[in-house]
Amino acid sequence: MGIDKKRAREHKWRISESHLWVVCLLFGSAGIGAGMYYFRHKTKHISFRLGVPVCFILHVGLGVYYFMFY
Repeated sequence: MGIDKKRAREHKWRISESHLWVVCLLFGSAGIGAGMYYFRHKTKHISFRLGVPVCFILHVGLGVYYFMFY
């Protein structure tokens, strides 16, 4: 998020939203969420404001399930 925010300010090539979603879905939701609010980047996008916490909850749930039953 920090790199994309910096590139946005400098009017340079940006990281695509689909790439950010792939990182989020591959267990990067905590980092994406923290970076989103730390850098105040993508916080106006409703898909990120709702989707990142949902991904985080799913990841925590999967982790709890894994450690409880395996």
